[in-house]
Amino acid sequence: MNVFYNLNGIGDVLIIPMEEGDREKIKTDRNGDVVRIKDHSGKVIGYNIFHASQHFTFLSTGKITLTEENLAEMKQLFRQLNLDDDLNFDLSPKFVIGYVESKEQHENADKLSVCKVDVGNETLQIVCGAPNVEAGQKVVVAKVGAMMPSGMKIKPTELRGVPSNGMICSQKELGLPNAPKEKGIYVLEDNYQVGNEFVM
Repeated sequence: MNVFYNLNGIGDVLIIPMEEGDREKIKTDRNGDVVRIKDHSGKVIGYNIFHASQHFTFLSTGKITLTEENLAEMKQLFRQLNLDDDLNFDLSPKFVIGYVESKEQHENADKLSVCKVDVGNETLQIVCGAPNVEAGQKVVVAKVGAMMPSGMKIKPTELRGVPSNGMICSQKELGLPNAPKEKGIYVLEDNYQVGNEFVM
């Protein structure tokens, strides 16, 4: 999970995006330096924590990947303010190296493939529309819960009636510099280790 901090750009505020929601109709409430952001249904979709440098030791400019130690500092602040919000975030890597074990034609769509992808601790079924996906490739998988650079959050879904849990990514989708313009997934060299985190 990533949080964001930019002292010169937006001030001494830690931004914690959590869930997708209707960001056009948000509600906020404040307790001390913690602003809780909810959508119109009341679901918490994020927090802004002001005077962040007074509360946290892990701040650096840009995207910060939360660790258990970082999360412990956040939980301590919430306890001090008597906030009982659930901060038990899943901090396991969401972008990992996968191995395409099999590829089959989607039964209801000519341009979609149904892939079985080993991501180390489990095998995921992922529906993929890339023309260059093949069995035997090592690829980058965005697991359920991953937040893409575009702001899209990966969720379990069905594509033309077939369940899909994750996404096999292109370089463009990963926001990598100099990504090729042609469509297709990012096929990795064989020396990448299946299940390891892919660091962008």
